[in-house]
Amino acid sequence: MLESYFSLLVKLGVVASIASILARSNHFKSMLMRENRTLNQRLALALVLSFVFAISVGTRVTSKHYYAADLGLEGSLLAGILGGYVTGLVSGILISLPAMFVGREHLTMPLLAGVGVLGGLLRDLATDPEDIWRFSPFPDLNIVRFFRENRNHRRTAFHLLFGVGILCAEFLRYQLSHFKHVRKEIFFLPDYWVTEPTAVSLAALFATTLFAVIIPLKIWNNTRNEKKLEEQSRLLAEARLAALTSQINPHFLFNTLNSVSSLIRTDPNQARVMVVKLSKVLRRLLRKHENFSAMRDELSFIEDYLSIEVVRFGAKLRFERDVADDTLDMLVPSMLLQPLVENSIKHGLSTKVEGGTIRIQCRRKESRLHVLVEDDGVGIPEAKLATLLDRGIGVSNVNERLKVLFGSDYRMWIDSQEGKGTRIQIEVPELQSSLAAVS
Repeated sequence: MLESYFSLLVKLGVVASIASILARSNHFKSMLMRENRTLNQRLALALVLSFVFAISVGTRVTSKHYYAADLGLEGSLLAGILGGYVTGLVSGILISLPAMFVGREHLTMPLLAGVGVLGGLLRDLATDPEDIWRFSPFPDLNIVRFFRENRNHRRTAFHLLFGVGILCAEFLRYQLSHFKHVRKEIFFLPDYWVTEPTAVSLAALFATTLFAVIIPLKIWNNTRNEKKLEEQSRLLAEARLAALTSQINPHFLFNTLNSVSSLIRTDPNQARVMVVKLSKVLRRLLRKHENFSAMRDELSFIEDYLSIEVVRFGAKLRFERDVADDTLDMLVPSMLLQPLVENSIKHGLSTKVEGGTIRIQCRRKESRLHVLVEDDGVGIPEAKLATLLDRGIGVSNVNERLKVLFGSDYRMWIDSQEGKGTRIQIEVPELQSSLAAVS
């Protein structure tokens, strides 16, 4: 008797192990995330579940000892619940093959095929596919929910029917086992439950079947929730990145239009030149939808941008670049340099009578890209320098985008001395463009 109860506990352990192993497969995870499947996807799900649960049946048939390993009924029911009628029917047939041809249990195929279809029926009864994953195996909780939830009577009613449907599958097998000429044609746990049934033993038997179906659903639901959280985190990061990028373009456009407006009366020809250059820069901006671009494209954009600023500042503004050839095809976040250069002009050089120089340096070292934006302007006061990465639009925006894209795998720091200038240094992982990879 104790051995029989132990078999039930082992059965739950086996089904939990199978569910956990499947949950580690990325292919199976992608199957779980689909609620509406094509016929091919339903058949693919049936093949995966059939393979695993047919092994459990084969283990019991070939060993003739490990009764707790047989999860044919539970696997067929799960297949129907997850994939519908087609998945349940195909899985029930395939799972029964070891018992049919090795164990000579000829009624196993119609039984498991019917149980798979029953799982599909239970799936169809759900008003929302998510209700399947929310099911609780405790009937008292479902009954309480039925009376408490005024707006969800159909959900709680489904949960009650869902539990009853699982128990009906085991009840069908239990009833068939009472017929002597049928008992050898299907699998059933040792005869103790048939010849000497008690209320406790029957409750343990049916509860085991119920939990053997629910445990995989709960394990796989946790997997689904983890995948959903990962997807939501990715979408949140993309939305945050898009918001940060959208801050740059209006800010840049606003400052440039201010420069154009100041030239319209004093130097109309220069204003027209500036508008032409601005249109060229904006065309490049409108073409940029990617999060990353090659360093050569970023440098080309900076040269166009600075040609606009030179119209405003004249010979006072100078630009130097010291870029290693092996960094030109490396990928960097789009619009990485422009906010930093704009910050150097606005806060470092615009108030300096004699103007100054902006210098950009790019180096590759130990699979890392090192970028330096430097100016010899008026510098930044120490009190303001301490909060520069957290305030404003330019520098703080770049820092936030780097944080979204690289997490903690980047460095950005600022050195500045009043009257001597400012150095902004960035270190990011090496990323090669597809063109560089092909060449």
